Amino acid sequence: MTRDAVRAFLDPQPVLALPGVGPALARTLDRYGLETVGDLRVLPPATLQRIAGAGTARLLAERANGTDPRKVSPTGPPATIAAKRTSDRDVLDPGQVRQALLSLAVELGARLRQSQQIARTVELQITYADRSSTTRSRTVKEPTGHTPALQQTLYSLHSGLGLERARIRGVTARVGALGSAAATAVQLTFDRAVEDARTLEPVVDKANARFGHGSLRPASLSRSTKHLSR
Repeated sequence: MTRDAVRAFLDPQPVLALPGVGPALARTLDRYGLETVGDLRVLPPATLQRIAGAGTARLLAERANGTDPRKVSPTGPPATIAAKRTSDRDVLDPGQVRQALLSLAVELGARLRQSQQIARTVELQITYADRSSTTRSRTVKEPTGHTPALQQTLYSLHSGLGLERARIRGVTARVGALGSAAATAVQLTFDRAVEDARTLEPVVDKANARFGHGSLRPASLSRSTKHLSR
């Protein structure tokens, strides 16, 4: 693969895609507007050193350019799965934020089910106009890969922050403490809406796998938004 091809592949990837970049480092980089591998690649080495330290900066620069001397060995699934929605303008409408949270829940739920995993923790990070951020997390009562459960948890975390007048530029959701869905028992409920959603999810996943991501999605996400997007 040519150098240009490597860069074309790596540059759009989120910084979390690089080996050695965990949630804490990703949040630090995000505060400086470094969201993608391409952002890291073009950053002057001295600037990156001031942000991440000399040793970490060197590794980040190498891996952002597609250089990693470590031996390739089979590994397990990732420790976390993350998704993000951002805006180039301030978002003040809580309804638009909730729409972004629903979009995140739909994406993370689909990715969990595709990898046949369940999550025990859900984390929400809100990034503001000044690049500062607030992070909250919760351990769910029952490990899940179901979109409605993720949606309600994200809604609850967001509501608990009381951000009625906050100027928001991005929302990031992460699921962690992952485990095998096949090895986890599912507690049935008497909630018809919950059980109907669980029954419908495999159908939606199959349709999206065949016709493309987002072919089937909640009606509220069919309305375009001017602000928070992938």
